[in-house]
Amino acid sequence: MPRISSRSAASSATEWSLQKRRAFLAALIEWNAEHGRHLPWRACGDPYRVWISEIMLQQTTVTAVIPYFERFLAAFPTLPALAAAEESQVLRLWEGLGYYSRARNLHAAAQKLMTEHDGRFPREVAALQALPGIGRYTAGAIASFAFNEPAAIVEANTQRLYARLLGEPRDLKTTAVQQRLWNFAAELVTTKTTEPQGPGEINQALMDLGATLCTPTSPDCAHCPATRYCLAYETEQQNIIPRLPPRPQLTDVIDVTVAIEQQGCYLLRQRQPGERWAGLWDFPRYTVPTDADPIDVLRQQVHEQCGLDLMIGPQVTQFKHGVTRYRITLLCHTATVTTGTIVESEAFRWVLSEDFENYALSVTGRKFADWLIAARERFPFD
Repeated sequence: MPRISSRSAASSATEWSLQKRRAFLAALIEWNAEHGRHLPWRACGDPYRVWISEIMLQQTTVTAVIPYFERFLAAFPTLPALAAAEESQVLRLWEGLGYYSRARNLHAAAQKLMTEHDGRFPREVAALQALPGIGRYTAGAIASFAFNEPAAIVEANTQRLYARLLGEPRDLKTTAVQQRLWNFAAELVTTKTTEPQGPGEINQALMDLGATLCTPTSPDCAHCPATRYCLAYETEQQNIIPRLPPRPQLTDVIDVTVAIEQQGCYLLRQRQPGERWAGLWDFPRYTVPTDADPIDVLRQQVHEQCGLDLMIGPQVTQFKHGVTRYRITLLCHTATVTTGTIVESEAFRWVLSEDFENYALSVTGRKFADWLIAARERFPFD
């Protein structure tokens, strides 16, 4: 049985002595020199690249981000280039990363930096946080990685590491625990050491340790340079701390979508502000109420929204995906117009299948578009 320490929930103005912090940081820096990750946005001192990478890394793994980062920088190599782009271009490069408000905020922040900051990133955390989409962690990352400012950072990997070092058994999302972790992070990054490494390298080393050894399950304590300083390890709680929140109950949802074909073109709709995936294009898509017939829902909703009457074919494919607490099954149909005419607008476009690549589609919209292209190749229209 793990031994529970009476110190685990304690908090004080100084969590560790100066001597302990220096010893831990020396071990951390030595470990990082050999085992730190080599990532394409590091060691460049460029706040633009740091910013792009940190926004992409929110809710996304490093492995998934790297190719997106490289493509994004190829398209928008500088802050002025991003600010001058159309939002649709930014969303197209973001397609597949999810959480599209990140891309919209990125674009808005670039424009604000150009108009209000003369195209330069502020060094101060407070000024960075005033930009769209930049929170406390991202501001600290930019300030420390790009400008070597002693700014604290707490994100998924470091907060898990800090919780284990401190033996913190409580829910990490509570205000009291978050304050404790941020205070501890600030103590570490502002500690003067005899090493030449600055705050940026210390923060990167802390993140790498959390990402590679101090993992959510089965932490590799045998190879960790921090075990002699870790209260969770000392009290055999490294597999208990941090406390994991209960998994949310998932709600099953049925959605239905339709590829409406007319003279070789398909109807796309741009999702509007306030809708999920706002700004992206998609085939007309609707949620099916319990016990309703999906084809009846399609026929009624398309008529009300677009003024079109359809001849709807049978289901041709389906996709399953998750959004927050919803487990969605998307039923896909094709259809042709029997009566009605829709005029192109900002919200609706008739698009050739070969032009799908020019539109930023939702993930499932892209999958359906790819299915349609493959189907046309197998069974081309006369």
